[in-house]
Amino acid sequence: MDGRVERIHLVATSGGEPDPVERVEAVAGAGLRGDRYFDDSSGSARAGSDLTLVASEALAAVERDHGIDLDRGEHRRNVTVAGVDLDALVGERFRVGDAVCVGTGPCEPCAYLADRLDEPGTTEALAGRGGLRCRIVDGGRIDVGDPVGSWQ
Repeated sequence: MDGRVERIHLVATSGGEPDPVERVEAVAGAGLRGDRYFDDSSGSARAGSDLTLVASEALAAVERDHGIDLDRGEHRRNVTVAGVDLDALVGERFRVGDAVCVGTGPCEPCAYLADRLDEPGTTEALAGRGGLRCRIVDGGRIDVGDPVGSWQ
């Protein structure tokens, strides 16, 4: 796998706008420092979602096939990657920048996203390509341009 980090987005508060950043600290078991879910103990709905990834190729397909542009972080995933088969990473360890992660499962689109965007067809457009939920097992810095690949 020879992928790379293309973009990083954090949302500081519930309902807030995604803010692009050049780098972020990934903390094992807590998430991304500065994100609204960092060290969130509010419930199990976020279990296994310290970090969420989406493939830029999937976003391009959504725009091409459905005319929906989610490139500015509207997809509500933390890190946009390129050149990575996210489905193949479920249950696998891999590195995102200096952080080591485990893919815990698909990150399917939710009703909140569709309501927030007020864009008909968003849920259907993202079905099967909404991204990957990850647990951070070894923290580290993630920068735009960093490799995504083998953890060893």
